[in-house]
Amino acid sequence: MRKTLALLLAMMMVFSLVGCGGSEPAAEPAEDGGETADAVEETSSNYKIGIMTGTVSQGEEEFRAAENMRDKYGDMIVLSTYPDRFMQEQETTITNMMAMASDPDVKAIVMVQAVPGAAAAIARVREIRDDILIVLGVPGEDPDVIADYGDVIIQTNDLARGPQIAQQAQEMGAEVLVHYSFPRHMSYEMLASRRDLMKEEAERIGLTFIEEDAPDPTGDAGVPGTQQFIMEDVPRKIEEFGKNTAFFGSNCAMMEPMIRQTVEHGALYPVQCCPSPYHALPAALGISVSEEQAGDLDYIITEIGNKCAEADMQGRVGTWSVPVNMMYVEAGVEYAIEYLEGNTDGKADAAVLTSIMSEIAGGDIELSNYEGYDHFFLYLGAPIIF
Repeated sequence: MRKTLALLLAMMMVFSLVGCGGSEPAAEPAEDGGETADAVEETSSNYKIGIMTGTVSQGEEEFRAAENMRDKYGDMIVLSTYPDRFMQEQETTITNMMAMASDPDVKAIVMVQAVPGAAAAIARVREIRDDILIVLGVPGEDPDVIADYGDVIIQTNDLARGPQIAQQAQEMGAEVLVHYSFPRHMSYEMLASRRDLMKEEAERIGLTFIEEDAPDPTGDAGVPGTQQFIMEDVPRKIEEFGKNTAFFGSNCAMMEPMIRQTVEHGALYPVQCCPSPYHALPAALGISVSEEQAGDLDYIITEIGNKCAEADMQGRVGTWSVPVNMMYVEAGVEYAIEYLEGNTDGKADAAVLTSIMSEIAGGDIELSNYEGYDHFFLYLGAPIIF
């Protein structure tokens, strides 16, 4: 499993990650197949697993993770994407998922991120295929809604992250915590609750909490509009509130410009929206990585630390040690295999999922359930500060 994660990270870095929501053009859905000359792992049954992710411009970590699952398992993996403008183009999401489900050999579908439109797509799939296992990561629809559609749902524990982010910002020396988002994200129950809990904890421990609206990257201005706003507004906030200002954003497209401006102006950056050493940090810090080094997580973490030291930013930049969205893609596929091979106790086996994610993370992890749903799992990682 550790080697698999290394392969995922290697491929991602080779393709020069710019974080979820970079400036690259949207990628077309990947075609089926893609078996490499390397050994492809065999399974005992004849089935396929579909993976749906965002494109390179909206979710490169997940996209590359899906490609590498296909490299690992060959033609058993079928790839598809949802559109960048998924809010306006939900019919495309439905069409792409239906295309996978129309193959009778597809017995499971893993979707990361499960953006708005996922519930409608799954509902259509269920009309023709009630035998498909649906694994969802990072759901964007209300938990009580999406819980009726996914068989296994994995979500970063945003309820616990709210206080965690405020606490980490204070530990790094913050006096002010700025939260960037937009109305669409704040209509998501989990993200709005995270914001509320972050604000409550910030005020409890003495931080000034600032909310700032940014352009929605799915809107008319797209990703460039969001990134341009962040590039311009972060320096303004630092000038207004000082260098002991910490920044957090709810969207992946914000991360690279936010890190660049935070480091350039000497402020504080506790963690990304989707925590990972590979999420926007290498590109924002200008880290050069050879093909041999790309899969070495310790090397990447060390290099981020070196860049922070060069910029006199020791103790002012943080993340989590495990790339969570990539883990959700891999864990979803590995769990689907265990289920289809008859190695789970029903569709939602917490013990099997915890074991798989622990192997990927390289150490024991704990999952909790969201409000009593035994198939809706929440994961909280440990922060690191460079």
